[in-house]
Amino acid sequence: MRRAILHRLAQAVMVALLVGVLTFLMMQSLPGDMAFRIAAGRYGYDNVNAQAAEAVRQELGLDRPAIAAFGSWLWDLMRLDFGTSVISGAPVMTEIRHQLGASLQLAGAALALSLVIGPPIGILAGLRAGGLLDRVLLVLSTALRSVPQFLMGLVLIVLLSIQLGWLPAAGHGRAEHFILPALTLALGLAAVSARVARDAMARVAGSPHYAFGRWKGLSEAQMLRRHGLRNIGVAMVTYLGLQFAMLVEGVVVIEAIFGWPGIGHALVHAIFGRDVPMVQGTALLLGLGFVLLNALVDLAARWIDPRAGGVGT
Repeated sequence: MRRAILHRLAQAVMVALLVGVLTFLMMQSLPGDMAFRIAAGRYGYDNVNAQAAEAVRQELGLDRPAIAAFGSWLWDLMRLDFGTSVISGAPVMTEIRHQLGASLQLAGAALALSLVIGPPIGILAGLRAGGLLDRVLLVLSTALRSVPQFLMGLVLIVLLSIQLGWLPAAGHGRAEHFILPALTLALGLAAVSARVARDAMARVAGSPHYAFGRWKGLSEAQMLRRHGLRNIGVAMVTYLGLQFAMLVEGVVVIEAIFGWPGIGHALVHAIFGRDVPMVQGTALLLGLGFVLLNALVDLAARWIDPRAGGVGT
């Protein structure tokens, strides 16, 4: 356990350095005048002129050498200071705390909904591998995974909001605003989690110890509870943990479509506005969050099945 913790700490340090270097280089390589873009983000494009851009350049020291600016960011990071947004003037951590919270809420709702839809169907299909439900699941999961999320979101908006009028097309703040974006994300997750649960359940159901349980006279419900769920738990926890990380980092399109004020939507605006501290802080926290979540997946897998060891990446 100590070695695993040290490994994750070393991994976190490497992620911090790599993310910091890459985001800084990419922001520096973007075309256009950074001072002009920042001034436009502050005052609007209609109110920006050369004098405003020059004032921003002098205020933020944008004419400094790039290596000096990066060194200053590293020094602030060592003091756990993520800096200040050059657009809003608010601390980066304050901005991220609000936006990441909205993304986590949406990702958590989508993950919970996918758990209700996908794994139960996959377990039933795995218990009868090759049956009608198994074949239907294969077709549906393939179809759902082949549809891009932005297209799925637009279809749901047209069907459930415009045509039927059941749900709001976009917005944030009320419970009904969660349903469409969460369902858009959950359908793709459920399609894959159903196949993961199906494959794991089919392997367990065809194993000798499962057959021995039948020979002892255990019912199907007893075998599933005692031998099935625990044995497929490692595969499901590993998949769901990684998918949650990808959800938080990959909801930018869905947030843009549904007007959700999350971290992905804010990151796009920060990139367009050349808000370097905001981009660096956001990318860094997302990278470290992935390391933390991967470590939690390892611990959960060890708890479910001590034979599994470390299953994260």
